Amino acid sequence: MAVNISIINFLNTPYPFYFRGRSLVYFGAIIFLLALFFNYFFTPFNVDPSEHKMDYFWICVIHALMPMAILLLMYPYIHFSPSIDEHWTIGKELIFLSFFLLLIGIGQFLIRDLIFDNPNNWSWGYLREEVSNTFLVGILLVGLLVSVNFNRLNARYIKEANLLEHSRRVFKTSKTAVTVPIETQVQMDRFDLVIDQFLYAKAEGNYVLLFMYTGNDLIQILKRITIKEFSKQLGTIEQIVRTHRSYIVNLSFLEQVKGNAQGYQLTLQHTDSIIPVSRNMISVFESRLQQ
Repeated sequence: MAVNISIINFLNTPYPFYFRGRSLVYFGAIIFLLALFFNYFFTPFNVDPSEHKMDYFWICVIHALMPMAILLLMYPYIHFSPSIDEHWTIGKELIFLSFFLLLIGIGQFLIRDLIFDNPNNWSWGYLREEVSNTFLVGILLVGLLVSVNFNRLNARYIKEANLLEHSRRVFKTSKTAVTVPIETQVQMDRFDLVIDQFLYAKAEGNYVLLFMYTGNDLIQILKRITIKEFSKQLGTIEQIVRTHRSYIVNLSFLEQVKGNAQGYQLTLQHTDSIIPVSRNMISVFESRLQQ
């Protein structure tokens, strides 16, 4: 029972989402180079040169390009799910990569006629072979990369979060009695934001959900404005910082910083919510604390 609980806890551990933006490009390039190198130099599976329609090197190139083609097909889902990375875990990463490997195996089967001169290319046997071969190679790489990367990032950000905590800089930001007029997409919905009552904001599509502490109660206010535009209008307030593609935080209410493989997690006064600091926002977050 204890072993099962440990496995479940491990699978629910936060993990960075790499399948977006520049990280997606790096991921695709690494997979292409690894697949090309492994297939060409190690020839992991039996091949019959008499069936080849082209030089073996170009066959390896075509096979190595398949993961990038699958990523392009999956990109619309990734792009239109902006909050998916906020709740990403090791378990979800493994499920995603398993589905990714399945699609690669199917893709390798569908291009057999392009590279092999074999009358049985479209048989169920070759479909099973392509999928199983993809998993045999992919599972080893996936397990190794996820394990090494998780341990590296987790140790790094826990250490850096502890340094921030010990420095006590995070508790020195004072509240500011400033009111900022906010322009929204609807003129009648414009409002004044009282900075010393503002805890944080969360993106909700083309809306922003504001969390305000009035001194007695925590209240939520929904406004029609994108998180990007809201952040831009608050750019002059030094204790207001965007920590994630979906979050903006008032550092005056910062209570604790913890680290995990995704980056930092912030605890604020007057709320139980945990606010993420994504890896690409860490440098901005740290520099704003030092100010």
